[in-house]
Amino acid sequence: MTRRYGRQRCAQRQGVEGQTYHRPVIFITAKFRVRPEHAAQWPDLSREFTNATRAEPGNLWFDWSRSLDDPTEYVLVEAFRDEAAGEAHVRSAHFKQAVATLPRYLVETPRIVSQAVDQDDWSELAEMRVE
Repeated sequence: MTRRYGRQRCAQRQGVEGQTYHRPVIFITAKFRVRPEHAAQWPDLSREFTNATRAEPGNLWFDWSRSLDDPTEYVLVEAFRDEAAGEAHVRSAHFKQAVATLPRYLVETPRIVSQAVDQDDWSELAEMRVE
């Protein structure tokens, strides 16, 4: 199965010793609505998948947050160094295991935003600078 990651964009980056290279980063945000009876246990239920994904060589971050407004909603923010790393993630045994086991704890299919972006780390929020 081929997975598409939004419009492909490449940004020139300064590499080691000033070398320039192209690096499209795959940035994904997904919302998971967990069944109320499992919401408190979601971090434990998804821990094996989370740890295995974080150990992937192409994973830049894989972070869960819980909604302040809806205690059954978890938001996953993840990034992969390039499309190949994202595709390797989707082909991994732990991804397939998560697809087979985690949906039973969910209310609905997770919703996702996935884009190629021209940065490989978080930028400062200019409108809220801390001096």
